[in-house]
Amino acid sequence: MEFLIIRDDMSKVLQRLLTFFIGIPVVLGIVFFDPSKYHYGINILACIISALAASELYSLFSAKTKLPGRIFIIILSVIQPLSAFLLILFGKDNSYIDFSYWVFLLAGMILMTSEIFRNKTFEDSNTRISGAIFIIFYAGFLFTFVTRMTLLKEASLILCIFFFTVFINDSLAWFFGVLFGKNNRGFVAASPNKSIAGFAGGIFGAIATCTLIHYIWPELFYGSPLKGALMGFLCAAAGITGDLIESVFKRSAVIKDSGNIIPGRGGILDSVDSILFTSPVFYICLSVLYHPEFV
Repeated sequence: MEFLIIRDDMSKVLQRLLTFFIGIPVVLGIVFFDPSKYHYGINILACIISALAASELYSLFSAKTKLPGRIFIIILSVIQPLSAFLLILFGKDNSYIDFSYWVFLLAGMILMTSEIFRNKTFEDSNTRISGAIFIIFYAGFLFTFVTRMTLLKEASLILCIFFFTVFINDSLAWFFGVLFGKNNRGFVAASPNKSIAGFAGGIFGAIATCTLIHYIWPELFYGSPLKGALMGFLCAAAGITGDLIESVFKRSAVIKDSGNIIPGRGGILDSVDSILFTSPVFYICLSVLYHPEFV
């Protein structure tokens, strides 16, 4: 029995390493080697992942909560990153991306209006509406911040730094947790297997990455390296929170994984939860700390 457990753990480690060494280069390659200024690859990928994430989140929420139709919710979710991309393609200037806020507002209003005409009884309307709006926000609207990054100056570089920061936070958290976290787990009820050592490793990786960019590209990331350290810490905190909140979703639904589409990781949500939570934080940090260079 002990041999089987060890073999299963080794299999999960190998699957995760394989995903890491293949998945990261593929994503960074799509970003950095996209010849178009509109970054078709990453924006199309965002729309596809938004649909898959919305479907998985729908499955988690519908386990205990009544919701409107799955396809309806997926469409309203995908419209968020898709409309942001279309606004980039056909807008006259970058300010058109702000209309994506209106698209989210409109989706919520459509959802609430549909509740009036699609049902005969309304005892579950509050949970139906709130659950559906959250799915649209989480699996749809948050992706628009990735799209916003494609509008920035040096967008390819920015996107690569963003994804690498998220990946290094996630990967070092896992690595440090495996090596040093056996005796300091269980302090977060949402995910008892997470450890203090793992969180510390992830935070260290994100801070080191965002500090290092000050020395590699000082003309872009100007000022004190402490700004980079602050951005790294905030991104790490957001990534960790994103991972934990997805654990809350799964525990509430009593489901182990959001899916099984990615070897060693589970579903799409299990892989993009940190990206979704970190993208607005990273974008805001760029806008506040380095505004003249990128916006």
